[in-house]
Amino acid sequence: MDTTVTTSLQDSVYEKFQALFNGTPLVVRSPGRVNLIGEHTDYNNGLVLPAAIDKNIIIAVGKRDDHTIQLHSLDQDQSYTTTLATIKQSSLLWPDYILGVVQQLQQRGHTLQGFDLVFGGDIPQGAGLSSSAALECATAFALNELFALGIQRLDIALIGQAAENEFVGVKCGLMDQFASVFGQEQRLIKLDCADFSYEYIPFNNPDLRIVLFDTQVKHSLASSAYNERREQCEYGVSLIQKHHPEVKSLRDATFEQLNLYVKPVDEVVYNRCLYVVSEIQRLQDGCEDLKRNDFTSFGKRMFETHDGLQHHYEVSCDELDILVDLVRDNDAVLGARMMGGGFGGCTINLVKADQVQEVIAVVTHAYAAKTGKTAQVYVANISAGTNVITG
Repeated sequence: MDTTVTTSLQDSVYEKFQALFNGTPLVVRSPGRVNLIGEHTDYNNGLVLPAAIDKNIIIAVGKRDDHTIQLHSLDQDQSYTTTLATIKQSSLLWPDYILGVVQQLQQRGHTLQGFDLVFGGDIPQGAGLSSSAALECATAFALNELFALGIQRLDIALIGQAAENEFVGVKCGLMDQFASVFGQEQRLIKLDCADFSYEYIPFNNPDLRIVLFDTQVKHSLASSAYNERREQCEYGVSLIQKHHPEVKSLRDATFEQLNLYVKPVDEVVYNRCLYVVSEIQRLQDGCEDLKRNDFTSFGKRMFETHDGLQHHYEVSCDELDILVDLVRDNDAVLGARMMGGGFGGCTINLVKADQVQEVIAVVTHAYAAKTGKTAQVYVANISAGTNVITG
């Protein structure tokens, strides 16, 4: 973990809390996440392979003796005040990730008091690293500690997801919150989205770094295409169910079933389903690669994932494809792919540690020449999940 950045951020959050509210707060950190492989599989009851990273949301929180909630965002330099009895969406958006958690806790029968809260973060906004999930999980974890609610880690993740689904209005899966809460250093999380069972997969090669290239674009197609892909996957399942009613999701589907029952009906839907079924298998094979410390094979699977997302699932864009193509024949890069919902955001790259700066220089220069855009770059280390820092 980059302790310099985190300590500086922690000090800033702590000092702002004391300036605004006095007292000694409870301080909690919750990390952002990357997903090494397993994209668009979560809502198909598939598998994902995320990890917490050393980019964090840090919150400082203290009890009040009334029912008032006072919030302050260090990054936005904005404050917001409400009460436990008048929780509703704000016009600022950032308070909603916190207030949604409060609403979920109250709906579950937990008794809260008012509280003061300050937060800040070093998770890049809009890069697909799940800053919103980190804020939700930090809030749920901190309020659980502050008011001794006795909530288990899985429920903290589920509360964060429900806050985003029901209060903020984003229909995300559980992966982001789960990775934020359950992360461990030098380990990935093989999460089964069907039943939330999980296994830690080793990822501790000191000769490799995770490098993220941010396209600095987000095309307007993203949300509508996401919903359309979900519907196409569900339609593919319905075509199989006519012959195999036991198939409840693409997690249960086979390549043979896709060829027999989906391909003759709709070629586009077939391609969508083919990608998902292939990706679920690719993730399982990739985990076996990692258990053997075969990072070369794992990297090749990352490239295969990008190709599937580009050509079969069709959620990539020119900028993402350019970034992947720029490293495809570079011996210093073992694997690369677009990460996240698509149509912008980041590529995730496995890069030899002693050549990171050289790769960054080559890629950013070439990307600017091809697109006229300046790619932002983040080097991420796999970190521990949500925890109390002080208090």
